[in-house]
Amino acid sequence: MLKTFGSFVLFLRGMVTRTERFSVLWKRTIDEAILIGVDSIVIVSIVSAFIGAVTCVQIAYNLTNPLIPQSTIGYMVREMTILELAPTITSIVLAGKVGSSIAGGLGTMRITEQVSALEVMGINSTSYLVFPRILAAILMFPLLVILAMGLSILGGYLAGTLTGAMAPQEFIEGIREDFVPYNIVFALIKSVVFAFLVSAISAFKGFNTQGGALEVGAASTGAVTNSIIAILVADFVLAAVLL
Repeated sequence: MLKTFGSFVLFLRGMVTRTERFSVLWKRTIDEAILIGVDSIVIVSIVSAFIGAVTCVQIAYNLTNPLIPQSTIGYMVREMTILELAPTITSIVLAGKVGSSIAGGLGTMRITEQVSALEVMGINSTSYLVFPRILAAILMFPLLVILAMGLSILGGYLAGTLTGAMAPQEFIEGIREDFVPYNIVFALIKSVVFAFLVSAISAFKGFNTQGGALEVGAASTGAVTNSIIAILVADFVLAAVLL
């Protein structure tokens, strides 16, 4: 385990020691941002909207005490969405989509010797192939998390009002109650950390693939598994340190 962690650190060090020109990195980063961010909007939108709807319905189902105002449902949906559901669940979904794509793409390039061809030409392959992917993930994950926040709260609003669990005014009152702006900052910090973990771990697994097509599949599976575990561990650490 220590050997793997050391290899991972050296992998990251090699990525930033001899970087490509800024213009090349910028173009590559924009291309990767489109693949990571724009192509993930649909799945993030669907997941976040239904998570907000289910959260609202389940809270309304369990909140039967007449002494507790119905606006509490909106308050709980907002807090759960911002602090946990939007950044963590969105990152786990992206670990499955983006992480497997990064690991599979780099793994295929490795076994077909495209990475070796770049190194023969004197190009720092980790800087050219990996660095833009990590930068793109760090740029796009927070934007997708912000989208997930809005759609999750909207999903909760629609679910609560359309099912008759509460009045629209009560839900709006709840999401406005005792709002702490720092919670947004905390969620965005989490999204940046998760973006780095998903992209770096997936790139490391794919870049070090050896063998054939079966090993590429195994690298993709390992990248997703390790990324999800890293997200959950980081989630606990960040909550303990920053809250």
